[in-house]
Formats: sequence, C-alpha cells, structure tokens
Amino acid sequence: MLSRLCDFMPGLNTLLNYERSWFSDDVKAALSVAAVALPVAIAYAQLTGVNAAVGLYSCVLPMLVYALFGTSKQLIVGPDAATCAVIAAVVTPLAAGDVVKHWQLVIAMTAMTGFWCLIASRFKLGVLADFLSKPILMGLLNGVAITIIVGQFSKVLGFTFDEKDLLERLGSVPSYLSQTHFPSLLMALLTVGIYFGMKRLKPSWPPAMFAIAIGAILVWLFNLEQYDVKSIGMVTGGLPLFQAPVFDLGIIRELVMPALNLAIVSFVSMMLTARSFAAKNGYDIDADKEFKALGLANIASALSQGFAVSGADSRTAVNDANGGKTQLVSIIAAAIIAIIAIFLTAPLQFIPSATLGVVLIIASIHLLDLKAVWQLRLRDKQAFYLASITLLAVLFIGVIPGITLAVLLGLFQFIRTVMRPTDQILGVDIKGVVRSLDASDKAKAIQGIFIYRFNSPLTYFNASYFKRRLLEQYARQKDDIEVVIIDAVSCFTHQDLSVMAMLADLDVIFRKRGIRFEIAGRKRQLRAWFEQAGIKSGSEGIYIHSDLYLALRINQSKLKQVDLAAQAGIEDAEAKTALL
Repeated sequence: MLSRLCDFMPGLNTLLNYERSWFSDDVKAALSVAAVALPVAIAYAQLTGVNAAVGLYSCVLPMLVYALFGTSKQLIVGPDAATCAVIAAVVTPLAAGDVVKHWQLVIAMTAMTGFWCLIASRFKLGVLADFLSKPILMGLLNGVAITIIVGQFSKVLGFTFDEKDLLERLGSVPSYLSQTHFPSLLMALLTVGIYFGMKRLKPSWPPAMFAIAIGAILVWLFNLEQYDVKSIGMVTGGLPLFQAPVFDLGIIRELVMPALNLAIVSFVSMMLTARSFAAKNGYDIDADKEFKALGLANIASALSQGFAVSGADSRTAVNDANGGKTQLVSIIAAAIIAIIAIFLTAPLQFIPSATLGVVLIIASIHLLDLKAVWQLRLRDKQAFYLASITLLAVLFIGVIPGITLAVLLGLFQFIRTVMRPTDQILGVDIKGVVRSLDASDKAKAIQGIFIYRFNSPLTYFNASYFKRRLLEQYARQKDDIEVVIIDAVSCFTHQDLSVMAMLADLDVIFRKRGIRFEIAGRKRQLRAWFEQAGIKSGSEGIYIHSDLYLALRINQSKLKQVDLAAQAGIEDAEAKTALL
C-alpha cells in the first residue's frame, strides 16, 4: 500500500526516507528561495494584472503540491514571466477593465491549464517535453522577454501605454518620452543602483528583495505618493476566499486554446529546467509524472485564488546553489510565504510600481539571449530560421498567436522529419560490419546487392516518398544489381495498408526488371502483416529474412553459386533458374 502511495506521490518517498544531515542545507536553501520568490511573485502579480497577494497565493499551495507529486528534488514551481505574460495577453481584453472579472478569468484559465496537463499525463504525453524544439523555445522566450521589457518601461518612466500591441507602442515611444515622470524615473534608477550594488557587495543576498524593501520604506517614510510616485496600493491579505464567477460562463470558450498552448509551453519550459538540474545532481525524472505534478500545482493555485505556475529556473538555481537536497525546501519556503500572505501584507502597499517594473525588466533580461539565436545561423540554419520566425511572430502578431505558431512549427517540424527523413545506402567494411556508404570510404558496396535504409517509420504520408527515393537510389547503381534488400528495423514499426500496397507495387516493378525484392528484419511481424494485406511472401513474393546479416549471407552464397555455374559453362539464365 505504501509503495503504491509513494509511486503516486514520488516526493513522499524522499520525505519518508529523509536524512537528518540534509536538514540544515534544506532550511538555508528554503530561506534563500523564499527571499527570491517573494519580490518576484509580487512583480509577476502586477504583470498579470491582479492584486499582489494573488502572487503570494500562487506560491504556497503549488509549491506544497509539487513537493509531493513532482519527481525533481530541486525544482521550484511558481510564477513565471512567460506564463504571466501569456495570461495577461489573453485575459486583459476579455475583462475589459473589470478588476474582479480579470482576476476570476485568470483563475479560470489557470484551472483549465491544470486540467489540460492532467489529461496529457493520463494519456502519457510526457513526450511533449521534446515537442517544442530548443530553437522554437528560444525564439518564444526572447519574444516574450522583449514584450515584457517594453511594457514595463511605462512603469519605469511613469506613464501608461494606450496602445495594446508592441509595434504600436514602439512607434509611440517618442511622444511618450515627453510625458516622463521624473520622480518615478528616479525611483527606478535608485532601484537599479540598489539591485546591482547588492549583487556586487553581497552576492549571496537576494538583491530584488532588498531593492523592493528599500523602495517601500522610502515611499512610506517620505510619503512619496504626494509626488505622484505610484505604489501597488492596498494588498488584501489573509486566507484566500472563493468567489462565485461574475462573468458569463460562455466566455470560457475563449480560454480553451490559450490554456492548451500555455500548458504545453509551461511544461516544456519546466522540463528543460528540471532535466538540467536532475542531470547535474545524478537522478532521473519522469516526464509523465511531471505533467501530472504541473497540472495539480496549477489546479491548487486556482483553488487558492492564484494564477498559473511553471518551473522557475531562477529560484531552482538559488535552491541548488544553496545546497538544497530535497523537496522539503519547497515546503519550508511555502510556509514562510504563507505566513507573510496571511499576516504581513500591510507593508506591501508601499512598494513602488517603478521598482517592480525594474525587477520585471531585470528578470526578463535574464530570459533574453539574442546572441544564442544569432549563433544558430552558423551552426544550424534551419534552427536559426525556426527561432527567428517564432521570435518575430511573438513581436509582430502577439504572444498568444506567437505561441500558437510555435506549437504549429513544432508539429510541422516533426511531420517534415517523418515525411522527408534521411536515407542511406548500406555496404560492409573490411570486418564485415554493415555501415552506410559515405565519403569516408570505410564501407564498400556489395557486388550485386543493393541495401537501402529509410530512417523513419513508414506510414501512409511518406510511403510514396519512400518508393520514389528507393527507385532513385537504385537507378544510380551499376547494372549488375541482382537483389534489393530493405532494412526493416528502422522503418517498419506499425502496420499500414498504404505501405503494404506500396511494397506490392515495388515487388511488381523489380520483378519486371528481373530483380529480387527482399526485406530484412521483423520477420514474424511482416509475415503477419503481409498475410492480412493479401501480399505473397517467400519464393512467390517478397522474401523476408530475420535479420540483415542473414540476408547478406544467403544472397552472397547464391550469387557465388551463380558465378561458379557461369564459370562451369552454364548459361547465366539457366543457372539462375536452376539454383535460385
């Protein structure tokens, strides 16, 4: 019973086998994580367009849930810049300025994201961790980072953008610069000085927390609001209370696809972080269970009136750098944040908006890596094009359409790889090992035998391409080919009637040319498929060998006998008929 429970809740197994020597490191790491998470949660709440307390709620239950259901020992879940930017882009136009409606739509989208993750986990779709390729994710995160930076400059300079889209905002920047509010700008510059001064003098201390705390103290002490220095205002703390929806439930339809996109992007981003730290610390993670953990964390966030969460790379790095050993770090950090969210929210009202804008800009700069995108141009042009298209899509058509395009690009990239895979002509080296024929000249073609390998599963949408490539490659060979052999291991992975029909056509084509058509590998499987499709095998049809080496030995032996018969004066045609 306990083993089944631990399999359902992987984190529980670690906690039940907890070693006392880990505790001091976990407490130290938890304090550091909480110190970093607090200002970030407040800043991301502002980015999402909700009360600062909602950002704190989004840290507590999700961290506790992930500590029990996640398979990573170091990963910290919580608000994420890209996640919050996506939610804001979807919800803001739907809420139309209604604060309560905005908050509840955020909660609804968070819950929907969690359910999508649970559905994906139920159908074991953890493979989606590899769905968005690294170049696509690079373009997406860079685009989101630039969008956030441009949006937060309005808070730093003390004005409000009337335009919704990035290009319009950039075009209006010159006119907005004349509206710069200098007290807000001075507060932002002070925040920058405190942040980087702390990083230089005390690298182990959380600079964002100190910058926000000093900014809030200055607003309270000198009553800077009289100079129109905006702060986040009253923060309603205490336990989160459920509120009945105040919006038409039909609007939920507008959230379905964005929530699906958000689930995929959040999961892929989380898995990149989780895998990197798992590899560093020498353990494995289960992608399907991670999908479940992310889904439950998002549902827990929605139930506690919070917004969507993902794997937080900066807080995970802080955890690892401070020696965090287990999921207890998340539990302790969540308890600290919960105490502040329930009892100590009053001082938060003095936090300057300009200070939070600087914190968000700095966090977004860490996401920004245009140099890496540009370097792809030299290493892999296709990857460079994918990253660039995704980046430009996010900038020009918006975050949500950009993410949708990124998902479609990932799908098209996969389909293109399957539909138009690489292929190889095989030969043998001096040791008799089958290898591909290439410029290295380590392998030689086998006289009279043509061996073809197709590096993708054969299915209805690439069967015609397989046929065309095989005939093209065969046409380039010498005229002495007696037998064509297909390596079945790499391409015959499942039954497909279109593929069976294509093989029957190839058999007819090669028979007319006097060429034997054979397949090596998956003998039992292929025989069963041939029988179901009504295709003859063996001496009356396509001969199937159990493996490639056996096929080579048999055919080389037959060709040798033909040569011996020819040398003995027997006509080639008669020899082939008699011996083959």
